[in-house]
Amino acid sequence: MALEEGRAVTRTASASATEKLLLHHKEKHFTAGDVVRDVIMGVSDGLTVPFALAAGLSGTSAPSYLILTAGLAEVAAGAISMGLGGYLAAKSEADHYVRELKREEEEIVTVPDTEAAEIGEIFSRYGLQPHDYSPVVNSLRKNPQAWLEFMMKFELGLEKPEPRRALQSALTIAMAYMVGGMVPLLPYFFIPTAQKAMLASIGVTLTALIFFGYIKGHLTGNRPLLSAIQTAFIGALASAAAYALAKALQAA
Repeated sequence: MALEEGRAVTRTASASATEKLLLHHKEKHFTAGDVVRDVIMGVSDGLTVPFALAAGLSGTSAPSYLILTAGLAEVAAGAISMGLGGYLAAKSEADHYVRELKREEEEIVTVPDTEAAEIGEIFSRYGLQPHDYSPVVNSLRKNPQAWLEFMMKFELGLEKPEPRRALQSALTIAMAYMVGGMVPLLPYFFIPTAQKAMLASIGVTLTALIFFGYIKGHLTGNRPLLSAIQTAFIGALASAAAYALAKALQAA
């Protein structure tokens, strides 16, 4: 009796120590990956496409106000298009998750032994032996919902999407595209000569790319300076390619 009481006290003390460790240990993990991905996609395209359009038109005799009008129209159309694309992509992921969830749920009911064996295969990939993971398998079989979630995550590699993920993705990408798209167009608001506005637009866009890359690196845990250089280089390369294509089409 005394031995059992001693074991209970030991377990209680161990649990209390674990709770204290978890209380003082705060892990710093970045958990907004989907939102950041949408922002990166929207801002990157927004900085590139309107710049190429405005720069291409600047090579003609068009005045700044006409280039600005075309640029604003492109930003509006691009934001709608990019937002719709983000919505459809997120909706497709959610539909795929629901289909696989139903299929996995049916398999747990119809072929439970096969599904249980698959749990063992998953654990064996991490070097665990049957005597190590058998209690876990038995516990999961007693809890169908936990079993289903385990199979979705570790067998299929699918995370449950947020209910409003599709709408959130659409709005995030569209707004990010609009913000990014306005940057290269800003000089055309204030400089009436298109050629001079284009030169200012190049400087403003490169500055925005560097700043955006730095912030992106800071948020994602990468080296901010390296991220800034990479973002500026890739953005400048994409803008130059788009500008060259626009000029080639004008010359044709």
